Amino acid sequence: QVQLVESGGGLVQAGGSLRLSCAVSGRTFSSYAVGWFRQAPGKEREFVGAISGSGGTTYFRGFVKGRFTISRDNAKNTVYLQMNSLKPEDTAVYSCAACTTATIPYQTYDYPYWGQGTQVTVSS
Repeated sequence: QVQLVESGGGLVQAGGSLRLSCAVSGRTFSSYAVGWFRQAPGKEREFVGAISGSGGTTYFRGFVKGRFTISRDNAKNTVYLQMNSLKPEDTAVYSCAACTTATIPYQTYDYPYWGQGTQVTVSS
């Protein structure tokens, strides 16, 4: 069974940065694409971005392009979401999810494995 654990959330002022980590259990980590999603209070969960198993391809939603980056360290079974120039509207619970599809999906139903999430709060 694949397990994911997020860390690195917290409170930051607008314009600040945070780096979230997603530790993934399992011996075939490089075969998993990993996506990041977020859910703000009263809103539906939305796709933020994802990275392919090899790390060679990343994909982001338009509202984070240029501000967020995703990387992975396959030796550490960890994926990182670097968030810069944070805005109050980025406040949400951020979750990572894993799948084994060849392409990078952006729908929640394409990801069978999920972490518990970590809270990110951006103050104005």
